[in-house]
Amino acid sequence: MLEEGYPFNFKGEELILLPAKAIYFPQYQTLLVSDTHLGKGAHFRKAGIPIPQALAQEDLACLSDLIAQFKPQQLIFLGDLFHSDMNSDWDWFSLWREMHHSINIILIKGNHDILPFIFYQALKITVVNEMDLGNFKLMHDLPEKEEERYVISGHIHPGVRLQGKAKQQITVPCFYFGEKNAIIPAFGKFTGKAILKIKLVDKVFAVAGKKIVAVKV
Repeated sequence: MLEEGYPFNFKGEELILLPAKAIYFPQYQTLLVSDTHLGKGAHFRKAGIPIPQALAQEDLACLSDLIAQFKPQQLIFLGDLFHSDMNSDWDWFSLWREMHHSINIILIKGNHDILPFIFYQALKITVVNEMDLGNFKLMHDLPEKEEERYVISGHIHPGVRLQGKAKQQITVPCFYFGEKNAIIPAFGKFTGKAILKIKLVDKVFAVAGKKIVAVKV
C-alpha cells in the first residue's frame, strides 16, 4: 500500500511526513527513520519473555515498501538501529541489506547501538555521531547545548494524546517540531511512547493509522 505523505515546508526545506513514521526529503532523495530497535524482540525472547518473532521482519518489510515507493538514494537511521548485542534478528537485517545493497546507509549512533563497528562495516553502513542535511542537523538525542542549525532527533519516541467526541482518549506516535528542535517518532513497532508537553508555538503531527493529522493545542 502506498504511503499518503503529508507535505510540510519547514525551515526552507521540503519534508514529507509519512504514516510509517518516517520522513522523506525529496531534494536530497533521503529517507529518515529513527529508533527501529531491531533485535529488541529477540533480546526479550532470550530472557524468556514471549515476544512475536515477526516484528523485525515486519519493520524491514515496511522499510522495503518505502524504498520501493520513494526510491531514495540515501537512508539515514537516526540512532538505535539495533537494540542490543548480537542476536538472530541481525541475520534478517543482513539479508535485507543484501536486497538493498545499492542504497547508501548512514547510522547516527544511538545509545543502544553497541555492536562493534566491524558489523556495520561488513554491511557497508557508515556510522557517525551526527550530520548535517540541508538546513538541519541530525542527532540521535537532543543536544546538550544550543546548536546553530535546527536539530532533528529521535530517542524519546514522542507521542500525543488525542481525545474523541465522547472524550475517549488514545495515545498515538507523533512528529514534534518545536522552536529549536524536532523529534520524530520511533519507527519500530516494539517501542513505547513518551507524552510530550506541547507549547502553543509548537507544530505537532499525529500518526493516526494511515494518515498524518495536524494537532492543534
